Amino acid sequence: MSNLPQIRIPATYMRGGTSKGVFFSLKDLPEAARIPGAARDKLLLRVIGSPDPYEKQIDGMGGATSSTSKTVILAESTQPDHDVDYLFGQVSIDKPFVDWSGNCGNLSAAVGAFAINAGLVPADRIPQNGTCTVRIWQANIKKTIITHVPITNGEVQETGDFELDGVTFPAAEIQVEFMDPADGEGAIFPTGNLVDDLEVPGVGTLKATMINAGIPTIFVNAEDIGYNGTELQGAINGDPEALARFEAIRAHGAVKMGLIRDVAEAAARQHTPKVAFVAKPADYVSSSGKKVEAGEVDLLVRALSMGKLHHAMMGTAAVAIGTAAAIPGTLVNLAAGGGDRTAVRFGHPSGTLKVGAEASQISGSWCVNKAVMSRSARILMEGWVRIPGDSFTG
Repeated sequence: MSNLPQIRIPATYMRGGTSKGVFFSLKDLPEAARIPGAARDKLLLRVIGSPDPYEKQIDGMGGATSSTSKTVILAESTQPDHDVDYLFGQVSIDKPFVDWSGNCGNLSAAVGAFAINAGLVPADRIPQNGTCTVRIWQANIKKTIITHVPITNGEVQETGDFELDGVTFPAAEIQVEFMDPADGEGAIFPTGNLVDDLEVPGVGTLKATMINAGIPTIFVNAEDIGYNGTELQGAINGDPEALARFEAIRAHGAVKMGLIRDVAEAAARQHTPKVAFVAKPADYVSSSGKKVEAGEVDLLVRALSMGKLHHAMMGTAAVAIGTAAAIPGTLVNLAAGGGDRTAVRFGHPSGTLKVGAEASQISGSWCVNKAVMSRSARILMEGWVRIPGDSFTG
């Protein structure tokens, strides 16, 4: 039996938006983990505490939810006119794999602050007081993200009075711009349609808007699957049959979007696509007990991440919502009342969120220059994370 001592790796534990993750500088990783591959994945799995059949991640940094089972690797940018390369790994809780297929929009808000603190942004670009603009290359989807980080007395300002539903305490506001948010290099609508008939065996044929923006997302109408759009986590996450139906929708939608060739491949691609359901505005009480009135929102959205209903809204899914809302005729746009829109406020399980996007048609194809939202971020802990020395070798 191996008894190698633990090794320690410099790391920062950060909250970004409604997510938390362990952040690393690429140069600080053990040499074998500085390149993509099995060693890197094993290291990150061990850091987070996966795979865990108990689904608690007790022996790691993960928090046993999709929002807290996340890792980020940052490096000096390889791209012109960018400050930092940002690579996101969604760590499975109960299975031995790390999904590199998409971005985390929430943690994107923390990347700029980390880059400034790590010296990746030139000192002459950081004001004594004001805002520092950080240009980020999102390496998973090969897109640019721009964050506007508040600076006070030459340092990143983390405290403030900006409130974000889904986050308990206020903090400093960070504006995040997702440039050209169509995911990857494909079309915003991979099927060529704003609305498709999606056949899902055992569920039926559903109207669906399938969009590549922020993250590949499948939108269906809440009423078509027996919901009203006001559901909280307990209504769905405790229902194995409901979760199985959503996974079937996700898998068959992924095939139709061209992301996988067969539904059997969906199990190894849990992070993307997302599946969400939309409804017209209605009154409900959020998970914190806060009342959300129909007049406060344009529509209701509930989204699943890594097989469970999300407690708030994934940042990348919010980009998809904003983009789809800006395009007349999508299910998201219709749930919001239809017509031309440059911004939308939607209700989610923890409250509300506003996201802006401007869409236009060029030669018959829809294009979106950027989507914008406000988030916040904060360092929770910094120092070293420790893992057994043999946990990423062999």
